[in-house]
Amino acid sequence: MIRTFGPHRPRIHPTAFVHDSAEVIGKVSLAARSSVWPLCVLRGDEEPIVIGPESNLQDLSVIHTRAGHPTVLGRRVTVGHRVVLHGCRIADGALIGMGAVVMEARIGKECLIGAGAVVPPGAVIAARRLVVGVPARVVRPLTPKELREVRAGMREYLHLSKIHRADSKPVFPR
Repeated sequence: MIRTFGPHRPRIHPTAFVHDSAEVIGKVSLAARSSVWPLCVLRGDEEPIVIGPESNLQDLSVIHTRAGHPTVLGRRVTVGHRVVLHGCRIADGALIGMGAVVMEARIGKECLIGAGAVVPPGAVIAARRLVVGVPARVVRPLTPKELREVRAGMREYLHLSKIHRADSKPVFPR
């Protein structure tokens, strides 16, 4: 559902895909060919949430902000299933693994944040790094193979969103 919050109305590019079960509330901007999958919540009540072109937010992810901390995703960012992003900045091409939590941190270009990692407030992660653990720590630079895999995953969701946008409809009666 797309909802206003006070005077704020989400801005959704016509080529973006938002699943019917997602909640997009308030100061949220979705760029061209971005996608928001089932049961995601994007709650832009305190600060803006900006989702860059061709970025995808997979099932059950929650995006929120805090006063003074907008959440901004660059171009071609992949946010895995059940991720929490809170008042953070994610640079172009990064992949945030399933179940990860990123709190008021800055994630560099083409980083891979491992599944289940917890990135604490104030963390600044350089580009193209593998980050894992609780609390999260940089393990090493990404290999060329890992970078190719991150890019391939983003392209897969870009393709799926195009199909869903064109040909996904509720079925009634159940």
